[in-house]
Amino acid sequence: MMALFNKTALECSKLITERYSTSFTLGIKTLDRKFHFPIYAIYGFVRYADEIVDTFHEYDKKTLLERFKHDTYQAIEEGISLNPVLQSFQWVVREYNIDHELIDAFLKSMEMDLYYQEYDARNYNEYIYGSAEVVGLMCLRVFCEGDCNEFDHLREPARKLGSAFQKVNFLRDLKSDFVERGRTYFPGVDFNDFSGDAKQRIEVDIQSDFDEAYIGIMNLPRGARMGVYLAYKYYLKLFNKIKRLSASRIQSERVRVPNPQKIALLAQTYLKYRLNVI
Repeated sequence: MMALFNKTALECSKLITERYSTSFTLGIKTLDRKFHFPIYAIYGFVRYADEIVDTFHEYDKKTLLERFKHDTYQAIEEGISLNPVLQSFQWVVREYNIDHELIDAFLKSMEMDLYYQEYDARNYNEYIYGSAEVVGLMCLRVFCEGDCNEFDHLREPARKLGSAFQKVNFLRDLKSDFVERGRTYFPGVDFNDFSGDAKQRIEVDIQSDFDEAYIGIMNLPRGARMGVYLAYKYYLKLFNKIKRLSASRIQSERVRVPNPQKIALLAQTYLKYRLNVI
């Protein structure tokens, strides 16, 4: 019956991914099937931690996050949890030897969202690493399937990809982060007077991350390459839409990639994959 329990828990993580992110669901579905449930498990874990700090305003978020953190480490230590999200996550941590340092850094960034409203250069970089780069590294552990040399070779590009994704999210979510939550992630930027020059400086930094990440994507194991490339193309398309808008526009609206365009990206990516050009 343990197999049924594990499968049910993993199906819960899959459902969470499907409900919260159509783009990541598409990306995961284009991975080799053996990677599906491990990546669903990672996404479900990080999604729920993020929900605690971003959504549950009428509850004691600090207490909820501390409980989630305690339950996470207990699940990993004991190899079981009655919380299906943590059951899935502890399984993938133990199965793929995901470094506990990555989990520590992620949960530290979630805690930072409870206390920081503005970020300087130091805690901005710490937050980016913990909230995004380590998630890419967790996924990379899965994709490398125990090959430590391959993991070390692809580590920095994986970090850059996570960084690019998170910074695009920051630009996309300016309205909700700054206006609704009072958060300012980009250091040294006054969002009460957000200029085109400031926006362009941020975009140059993001483009550099994308460029470095692309090199790593092309060297991923073939079973992971198409899915990661699709996520890369989706975020690049979102980024290019943001670049075409004025600073004032992205402060007042959330930029999206419509579902038909996502499907078109999937078709284009699949064609390139079949032609062996990615």
